[in-house]
Parts: sequence; structure tokens; C-alpha cells
Amino acid sequence: MRLAYNGAPFHGWQSQPNAVSVQSTIEEGMSRILGGDVRITGAGRTDTGVNARVMIAHFDVVEPLGDIPSFLRSLNALIGRDIAIEGVWPVHGDAHARFDAVSRTYHYYTHSGKSPFLYMHSWQEPAGLDFEAMNRCGRLLTGIDDFTSFAKLHSDNKTNLCRVTHAEWMDIGDGRHVFVISADRFLRNMVRAVVGTLIEVGRGKMSEDGFIKVVEAHDRCAAGTSMPPQPLFLWDILYPYDYTFQYSAASDSMDAASGLMQDCI
Repeated sequence: MRLAYNGAPFHGWQSQPNAVSVQSTIEEGMSRILGGDVRITGAGRTDTGVNARVMIAHFDVVEPLGDIPSFLRSLNALIGRDIAIEGVWPVHGDAHARFDAVSRTYHYYTHSGKSPFLYMHSWQEPAGLDFEAMNRCGRLLTGIDDFTSFAKLHSDNKTNLCRVTHAEWMDIGDGRHVFVISADRFLRNMVRAVVGTLIEVGRGKMSEDGFIKVVEAHDRCAAGTSMPPQPLFLWDILYPYDYTFQYSAASDSMDAASGLMQDCI
């Protein structure tokens, strides 16, 4: 299953007691349609308020779904406007949305000047950020493997090792910027902590040497503050194999909608 969602109304991806999550909302809808208990597994677990342009999930069913377009229309009608199920496709029995993924990419959006339109999915940056310095420090992330300094305290990670392959601030015009970071895996709160620390560099409050010391400290308290979640998007997920899936009639224009979303944020 491929889907997208606006994270604002949800307490993250993962199901949890007494809270509305993306996962539980989809599972409830699927269970109603299929007449039985359905569980889905996502490629990752986004935090409260974090968005996904692309999320991949897998699920098991006893019987074939049948009329795919009808199933997708029914499911999209049940789960509300903040989640869009773009398509489903069959995979082999051992396929795993989380463990099979080889790369994930996140985007974090910022903008200069006050805007009544951008603030919902972008952070208003302070004037005079040194993006060259931020990018010099960002490139250092591709040379380290232990991201303990950017991991949420008291989390249940078995390891804080990650392999970052790309980290860059980009100017997307009209006073807007995006931080793009790709890795084989991400720790809880990692991207927002990285961005917060790079913002400290951009403000001149932390030097490049200071950034290196933060990384080497292996201490979350040494890094910058965790940034707000609403400008953060899980942007893409790559697998070591190609896949094709069937669209509902309403989602034939998803590529165009994705382009519109890029323009808006």
C-alpha cells in the first residue's frame, strides 16, 4: 500500500492507546470493509504532527481484495481527508515494508518573513541564516555513523547507528528553503534534532568545530532543540526492487497533486 497524509490531526503513525494515529485510522477502515481484523505495518513511524508525502505499508489478507478501485474508493471515503490511499499491489509473502526499505528521504521546509499560508507546513526562519555554514556541517553527517546526539532520550532504539547518504539545504525560491536528508534509517526525532542543531550553526551560535563536538559527545543534551513537526515530510522511500500498483479512479492525478503540494510548501 502506498499512501500520503497530513500529520497535524494525528498522534503519529503508530497505533497507541487513547490516541488517534494514522495506522489505527487505516486499520479501522480496512476492518470495516473486509469484515475482519486487519493490521498494517508501515515503512517507518513518524512522530506526532509529521507529514508523509510517501508512506509504504504492507498487510495480509485471507482473500483477494477483488475490485481494487472499489476497495480504494471505499477506504478513502472512510478514513477522512487527511489520509490518501494511492494504491495497493500484491507482493511475495516475505515482503516487509519496513525491513526491505534501503533508503528514506525527509524534507524540512522553512521560509523567511511572516506568512499566513506557509506556517502550517513550514517554519519561519530568522533573518541572516548562514546556509553555507549549515551545509558544511550537514555534509559532515555523511561521514559519521553514531547519531546518539540526535536521538530522542529514553527511546527504545536497539542501536543509534545510521548511514546518512545526503544532507543539504536548498534554496527553492521566494525566500523558502528545504533541508533534504537521506539515510538507510532514522532514529525517533533525529531529523528535527539535526535541523535544530544546524539552525544554531546558521545563527552563528555554534561553530563547525562545535558541531563536530556535538556529534562526538553522543549526548542528546549537547545538540540543538527539536524543531516543530509540521514542516517535516517523509518524502520518499526506496526499495531494492521495482513495484507497480493499481490506482483508484480518483488518484490518477496523484503526480499532479504532488507537484501542487511542492508548490504550496
